Amino acid sequence: MGAIALSPVGRMTRFYEATIGKKAVMAVTGVVLFGYVVGHMLGNLQIFLGPAQLNRYAELLHSAPALLWAVRLLLLAAVGLHVTASLQLWWLRRQARPVRYQKKDDVGGNYASRTMMWSGPILAAFVVFHVLHLTTGGVPGLPMEAGNVYNNVVRGFLHPAVSLAYIVAVSMLMLHMYHGLWSMFQTVGASHPRYTPLLKSLAKIVAVVLLLGYISIPVAVMAGILTPQ
Repeated sequence: MGAIALSPVGRMTRFYEATIGKKAVMAVTGVVLFGYVVGHMLGNLQIFLGPAQLNRYAELLHSAPALLWAVRLLLLAAVGLHVTASLQLWWLRRQARPVRYQKKDDVGGNYASRTMMWSGPILAAFVVFHVLHLTTGGVPGLPMEAGNVYNNVVRGFLHPAVSLAYIVAVSMLMLHMYHGLWSMFQTVGASHPRYTPLLKSLAKIVAVVLLLGYISIPVAVMAGILTPQ
């Protein structure tokens, strides 16, 4: 009997059912999310150019609602697929080794990989808070002035608890980013004794640069460099 021809959807489903398929989905969605993280940081850093520049940038983003919502839906889909594939891979690993080794060498592992599961929900909670704070204005005690993104950001970060939560959340995100970049290299087969140290260092440098870029804003606010206008 000849092989039954599968439809494109059937082939994609069969590919995803394999471990490599789930890893590929994590890699592709990871690239999408990485691009957003970089772009978001570059946009945020315009706060150092003054209120007028940041507010113009925010106005530009909201000048095309259809495009803005398309990007939001793409990001939401990427997050959903990324989390789903991650949980499924974790469950497969757990089923393959239901009894943990008494001595865990953690070959190739590190703090970032060990915290991927529990830091995810914390990041999700912070994203909800961040949206309520700067998009909907739904956080009591943190008033939002329509059209004045600069003041909304600065006044929010004047609260030590908000700045601390932001710094902690971004630090967790960069741990995710470091491990995600490194895992992506491995998924596409870029694992070689000669290049492995370089790729690991590159992933670490990217994560550190992003971390410094993001936390520079609350630090500048708390230090009095950025003030309400």
